[in-house]
Amino acid sequence: MKKILIVDDSLFVRKFHANILKTEFYETDEAENGAEALTKILEEYFDLILCDINMSIMDGLTFVRQIRLQELEIPVIMISTYNDENIKTKVFEAGANIFMPKPVNKENLIGNVKLLIG
Repeated sequence: MKKILIVDDSLFVRKFHANILKTEFYETDEAENGAEALTKILEEYFDLILCDINMSIMDGLTFVRQIRLQELEIPVIMISTYNDENIKTKVFEAGANIFMPKPVNKENLIGNVKLLIG
């Protein structure tokens, strides 16, 4: 079973995304910020990361830069309520694979996950 780490400071959003992913039989784990997520990915294997941008302690862009500096090739889908070209540029420069605007559409999320990890 493929395992996905959901990183978002909102418990509601984490549970919402987890429920969508579980309908497709993905296993999920959660972190409420980039620092907590970084600890988790160094301790266990994840097939994919679904990550918000704006979070306290460590934001999503910093988190993705950190995992890329450690040469971890885990696919990353970044999500944000901000949806402009400047944010998209920063997302891809940080090393994310896909950008999705919030609110996330179930079909688009599942489609992007399947595109990256099957």
